[in-house]
Amino acid sequence: MPSYPLQAGPVPLQWPQPRHTLHAGPRLSSSASSKELLMKLRRKTGYSFVNCKKALETCGGDLKQAESWLHEQARKEGWSKAAKLHGRKTKEGLIGLLQEGNTTVLVEVNCETDFVARNLKFQQLVQQVALGTMLHCQSLKNQLSTYSKGFLNSSELSELPTGPEREGSLKDQLALAIGKLGENMTLKRAAWVKVPTGFYVGSYVHGAMHSPSLHNLVLGKYGALVICETSEWKANLEDLGRRLGQHVVGMAPLSVGSLDDEPGGEAETKMLSQPYLLDPSITLGQYVQPQGVSVVDFVRFECGESEEAAESE
Repeated sequence: MPSYPLQAGPVPLQWPQPRHTLHAGPRLSSSASSKELLMKLRRKTGYSFVNCKKALETCGGDLKQAESWLHEQARKEGWSKAAKLHGRKTKEGLIGLLQEGNTTVLVEVNCETDFVARNLKFQQLVQQVALGTMLHCQSLKNQLSTYSKGFLNSSELSELPTGPEREGSLKDQLALAIGKLGENMTLKRAAWVKVPTGFYVGSYVHGAMHSPSLHNLVLGKYGALVICETSEWKANLEDLGRRLGQHVVGMAPLSVGSLDDEPGGEAETKMLSQPYLLDPSITLGQYVQPQGVSVVDFVRFECGESEEAAESE
């Protein structure tokens, strides 16, 4: 009968369709190439297996889009958590000291507990802040005939770009760290010093530990930079600079003073007339004078100190 071919006609056309869709579905499946994509995304971003899998599914297996999607989700989550935790006290944290060429920076990043301060992710945040401050300082086109010194407050620090390795600003990195570690954190402050020939910056960090991935970044609870003027390079300058930094951390002077200041009274807050930390039988000025250098300035950071104390320095 003529109706049979008409009814049977569509049947062979329908069979290949399910077989075809098995091969044309989302690129993320249990295949070896999909597992490789998943591992590559995990290695590159550090996010969990579940999040990376979701990112690849959402982005149809596109690695670059999946990476951007993950970062965007983490940023949203971080800002959301930061808003919830805002206002909680941040008295712990770390000082970071970074030196490159004629430029030295000190930064302070705070968190709620010492437990988080010891976390690698928090230390990586301090590293980002130090690098961002260093790049900012190096971008300042000033001709140096003498040393220059500058400070950045919390809001200025937050707006600095993170540098060529990462997108966004330091406040984005702060939000990501808050999202990952679950504590309130603040980018408190930074100081930088640039010196020309004839000057030297001594440095010291108390309780120092080196950054796991940046060899010239030192982390601790107290940090000091001491700017010295010297007519010639001396072999012991590094050791001398470290000892002067130790003195500034331990004795907390408020000004340099002069070699003519008499010890005692108000002079106790002046660096050169203070008893030398490592030999209280002499003043710091008496220790420095035979070394052939002049102390001209210093910066001291103490982690968690009050705003008033920080501003008085």
